Amino acid sequence: QVQLVESGGGLVQPGGSLRLSCAASGSIFRIRAMAWYRQAPGNQRELVAGITSGGAPNYAESVKGRFTISGDNAKNTVYLQMNSLKPQDTAVYYCNFKVTNDRGYTFEYWGQGTQVTVSS
Repeated sequence: QVQLVESGGGLVQPGGSLRLSCAASGSIFRIRAMAWYRQAPGNQRELVAGITSGGAPNYAESVKGRFTISGDNAKNTVYLQMNSLKPQDTAVYYCNFKVTNDRGYTFEYWGQGTQVTVSS
């Protein structure tokens, strides 16, 4: 089993910044991919940014140039730096890991979610 613990959400004014973190622990042999999703009330969960092992990051069009995803494999942690935040960025943000265990099986795990509210 793998556990994900998120931190860093909160209330910020438009134009402000926040940094989200998500640390994984447990039975991890290899991390295949890390990503951040978000879900606003009444909307479906959507991909915000993702990064694969050895690959380039990808971003939703709505956050390109403002958000940066990065990973620290040594710490099994993924970060999301969010700058120039807008009210429409308000949502619950979830981290997502695809992890291969020592038996070669790959599973998908989700964090508990952290609220990001952008409001004046």
